[in-house]
Amino acid sequence: MTNIKSEHKEKKNSLGKRILHRIYYLFRIHDYPSVKLYRGFGNHEKIIILGHTLKRTPFSRKRYRQNWITNAFSVFRLFLIKPLPYADFTIQFGDENFEGKSEKDGFFRLEIFPEKRALAGWHKVSGILINRGKMKQPILGHSEIYIPFHTQYGFISDIDDTFLISHSGRLRKRLYSLLTKNERTRKPFEGVVNHYQQLAASGRLKTNTNPFFYVSSSEWNLYDFVLAFAEMSHLPKGVFLLGQLKSLGSFWKSGQNNHKTKFFRIVRIIEAYNHLNFVLLGDDSQQDPFIYSAVASHFPGRIIAVYIRNVKKMRPPEIIEEIEKIKILGIECCYFKHSAEALEHSRAIGLIS
Repeated sequence: MTNIKSEHKEKKNSLGKRILHRIYYLFRIHDYPSVKLYRGFGNHEKIIILGHTLKRTPFSRKRYRQNWITNAFSVFRLFLIKPLPYADFTIQFGDENFEGKSEKDGFFRLEIFPEKRALAGWHKVSGILINRGKMKQPILGHSEIYIPFHTQYGFISDIDDTFLISHSGRLRKRLYSLLTKNERTRKPFEGVVNHYQQLAASGRLKTNTNPFFYVSSSEWNLYDFVLAFAEMSHLPKGVFLLGQLKSLGSFWKSGQNNHKTKFFRIVRIIEAYNHLNFVLLGDDSQQDPFIYSAVASHFPGRIIAVYIRNVKKMRPPEIIEEIEKIKILGIECCYFKHSAEALEHSRAIGLIS
């Protein structure tokens, strides 16, 4: 009798799982464990692999329509991600494997030290869960890591309202833009792509471009969104470092992660490349001027220039004061309204030849 009840319960649970799986499928969501890898970075000795272990992930978007309902649905799916905490995984880089374990929120930042010296440029990397339960086939995660060449400079740029029009300081407009538009209909600021392309190509020798790092307080949920936008807009290929994952219940707080963590992400980038001096690009909608001022003080002589886009109607006195503090450190600053001003400034100080 006990065995019959046990079998009945197992069948019921199995049926429930199949129904739930079907519902997720209709909403274009995978409900199996996987490893999500992001673009990583490193030097010839140490490489940093970034990613999440996840229980639930949305399908990749392949169709784009001028329909706000479709766009809103696609964005909501990004916040239905469910982390898989404390999961064991293996990273494959070249011919070597490296094991790691994710954190409570599924995130991992794994430092690896390959035996074979990594050459400059982009390299493929893949990841797989070690304990994948009853999955018959391994679910692989794929991405790339970047080893910079011996270039002139490195560039660290914010995303929202620095090159992507986002209305970060105005909640309603930000959510409206996020929900009603997609990667193809969102717009960069006029002239910003040309400015970034010229910065990346300055002093270029073949594929030896200056590296770009895009650091934002926006959550990792939006990684595929901003990556696709950057590629479609022809921004320089770079590494993206975003903020902590958010659930659907915290969707309205999108882009409002702890800005202090942004400082530490920038610090890790600069510390990884002792041979590079950096240029910081941001805006005055949130905390960029204060974060960049702290970075400049933390790395004397390593920051060449700071660019702050003026997206507010007025120039706040506290922003002007912070920029003056940066100038006192001997750093070139440009507080600009239009990208043409920033481009001209870059030419004037020799960032662009």
